[in-house]
Amino acid sequence: MTNLIARFVKDESGATAIEYGLIAALIALAIIGGATAIGSQLKAKFGLVATELGKAKAQ
Repeated sequence: MTNLIARFVKDESGATAIEYGLIAALIALAIIGGATAIGSQLKAKFGLVATELGKAKAQ
């Protein structure tokens, strides 16, 4: 029984999987944050273009 517990304590494969999972989560958060920022800027630019096209059509 003690041999089983000693092997379990020495096994680091689970810790490595958790570390990779945390890294993947942080990368996903960075991508989501960047996409949100770029999306907001694109929305503002397309809104400006739509406004200018509306003005040009009215003339």
